Amino acid sequence: MSEIPARPTKSEGPSEDAPLGDAVWQSSPPGSIYDYIKVASFSIGPDGLVDQWSLRAEQLLGIPAEHAVGTDPIDAFVDPDLRERGQRKMAEILDGREWTGVVPFRAPDTDSGSGTGTGRGARGLAEVYVMPTRTEDGEKAAVCIVVDVRVLRSIETDLAASQAIFGQSPFGFLLIDPDLRVRRANQRFASTFGGTPDDHRGKGVHDYLSRAEADRVSATLRRVLESGDSITDMHVTGFVPGSEERRHWSVNLYRVHSGSGRPIGVAWLGTDITARRAAAREAAAARRNLALLNEAGARIGNSLDLETTARELLDVVVPGFCDLATVDLYQGLLVGDETPAGLADGSAELRRVAYSSAVSDAPLHGAGERVQLGAVHHYPFNSPCADALRTGRPRTVPAEDGSLVQSTLAVPMVAHDTVVGLAQFARTKGSEPFGDRDRDLAVELAARAAVCIDNARLYRREHERALILQRSLLPPGDPEASGLDIACRYLPGEAATGRASEVGGDWFDVIELPGHRTALVVGDVMGRGLRAAVAMGELRTAVRTLAQLDLEPAEVLSQLDEIARGLGAPGGVQQATRAARRPREADLSEVYLATCVYAVYDSVTRRCTFANAGHLPPVLVEPGESALMLDVPPGLPLGVGGEPFEEVEVELPEGALLALYTDGLVESRDHPLDEGLQAFVGALTDPTQPLEDVCDQVLNTLDSHHGEDDIALLMARVQGLPTESVGDWTLPREPRSVGRARELARAQLLDWDMEPLVDTTELLVSELVTNALRYGEGEIRLRLLLDRTLVCEVWDSGLVQPRRRRARDTDEGGRGLQLVGLLSAAWGSRRTPRGKTVWFELPLPGGDTQLTDPAEALLSLF
Repeated sequence: MSEIPARPTKSEGPSEDAPLGDAVWQSSPPGSIYDYIKVASFSIGPDGLVDQWSLRAEQLLGIPAEHAVGTDPIDAFVDPDLRERGQRKMAEILDGREWTGVVPFRAPDTDSGSGTGTGRGARGLAEVYVMPTRTEDGEKAAVCIVVDVRVLRSIETDLAASQAIFGQSPFGFLLIDPDLRVRRANQRFASTFGGTPDDHRGKGVHDYLSRAEADRVSATLRRVLESGDSITDMHVTGFVPGSEERRHWSVNLYRVHSGSGRPIGVAWLGTDITARRAAAREAAAARRNLALLNEAGARIGNSLDLETTARELLDVVVPGFCDLATVDLYQGLLVGDETPAGLADGSAELRRVAYSSAVSDAPLHGAGERVQLGAVHHYPFNSPCADALRTGRPRTVPAEDGSLVQSTLAVPMVAHDTVVGLAQFARTKGSEPFGDRDRDLAVELAARAAVCIDNARLYRREHERALILQRSLLPPGDPEASGLDIACRYLPGEAATGRASEVGGDWFDVIELPGHRTALVVGDVMGRGLRAAVAMGELRTAVRTLAQLDLEPAEVLSQLDEIARGLGAPGGVQQATRAARRPREADLSEVYLATCVYAVYDSVTRRCTFANAGHLPPVLVEPGESALMLDVPPGLPLGVGGEPFEEVEVELPEGALLALYTDGLVESRDHPLDEGLQAFVGALTDPTQPLEDVCDQVLNTLDSHHGEDDIALLMARVQGLPTESVGDWTLPREPRSVGRARELARAQLLDWDMEPLVDTTELLVSELVTNALRYGEGEIRLRLLLDRTLVCEVWDSGLVQPRRRRARDTDEGGRGLQLVGLLSAAWGSRRTPRGKTVWFELPLPGGDTQLTDPAEALLSLF
């Protein structure tokens, strides 16, 4: 055994160039093709029975040797249907005839464990090679070699697929052996380096690459062969035969194994990337331009001032892009003219708003003369600059004799298909003239600045309009209400932060309702700008209209929700009607969402009813108690739809303080909302102070808590109507109640020292009680309220609302409500939970309003 050569390592194997006579010993796993094919063998003795049975035969046919030896091979594994034919073939074989054929057999059951049992599985096909032989005694015998046909077909398929992939690959494909020699090359590689694929067999990388590059690539090939780690996108540089052009390839390398797992070489897939490298150089120049554009994006448009934006453009381009530059804007644009900027022929007046130069004594000219910064001028009709303004396309301006400038581009500044001005970029002698890429970059830079300038113009116009609209819709001064002391604050975002901000949609309102009741409203339209301010105005108007209908707070928000769903869509409020009919079809992308708190306070009962649409909760401070947030169900914001709103009724003690506000007071990007709410609640420490002082204290305390949003704050201190200012009686449903009502009203007014109102009040009370008897139901209730005005209310259980009509000359009745309208300052009716209330209001004597004489009013009706 000492003469046996040392076993090769796992990576070693029989070399194709090894002498045929050399013995090659190999350790497991074997690398032979026979191991991959799994050839089985057995021998047949002179008696036609199996006398030897290999291990591979056990694995392939599923019959152990102890069962197979001594048996008829036809009975052992041939399909029973072919047994008779198999017996004839066996006789021929034993007669000394060679035979090759395909024999069906029962493959071993794969579920039977090791496969060495006698179990039978699916039908298989075995290709059998039978070679006659003789025993030592000269008797006829046979040796049989068996191969599973499925394995052979798989090998054929693998070879065909390998040949197709190798031959048809669009990449240069090499198979390099362990000695780093080309074992095989495809046609793609040969077409690049010349010759046929066979001409490259046996060559190494040094035959194709320079010495230094070949050494680098060889080291990489060895590393892949030893480690098995793949290499992707390795760049290789060299030359192809017959060309002096340097070529570049991207190469992928991976180790290739035989079917038994033995490494047999490295696969090389290469593709020419010379054009890509050239494109990369072009891209580098483009990246430089993109860097300039990125800088322009970061530095241009930071201000909403037109002149500042023009100067920002020149700060970017000088000296990075050109040596000097100017910006001219249309004069009409700068003075706020709403007509389209410039004339169609490009001859409108412009003002030079920016100039920058990296060299001295090299000014740009305009209209044939030097144009000073800030000067108003125009370009001659036939000049390149006027042509650029007229066509909206860049033009090259010829250099003037003796000028340091050798190349100038006149680029119109176009925003939204409108020319707003002209930018000129110039390079002096010694600099590279402008090329096509430079022209495109100049157009892009001018367009970016133009958009920013146009945005600044639009913002200035919209901001001014929005401020005017917003301020006109807020209540003037401090509103008044019966039974409430009110103070309010409104701070736009720019006032809160000290810098310019878009107008928001915050609003508040105080609406006086019949019966000495007051509606308190605070809302916030989501979004900013003119559209938000317009939406706020429409919602505020809608709230006032719905409040005058004297609806319950939840019903007001429900109606307001339907209106909000139409604000953002074409058609404005008219869309709300369609949205109300198809609430499930409303598209939230076409609506303005808003939050709102609506509260109705009754100064007689000192009860306040709240309804909330996604707004922050009201804050209540009772005398001697700490401030707390009322538990009012938040509901969904206006414009979402689909869910009803809930109401909460709270009794407010005398002197209690109620605060309604928007999120700008408590919300900031610097801290959570809960922190701002707690800070607000903590700021309401002394509600007994004058309300103006309380408002100032809150704003000063939360100065560090609010963000850039608008702030609306509405505070009300409860001052209920005194008991002695209320007269309340219940009258039976009978005719004499009319006279009784007059008597009660007269007595109450005289007790209040309101004698000038007695006659008018008696007359109108008589009319309302008579109508309640004639058209109403149930008992009648009469109530008089004295505060800043006198209010008279007549209640009954009927649901039919009174309707004012014009009586004809021949009618004996029908003039009662006309008389109420003539003599009262205001009148109306509202539904109640148990019927309706008809009311009228009279001004108190001694004011600017003059009372109408009842006799004159009666005469005017006939």
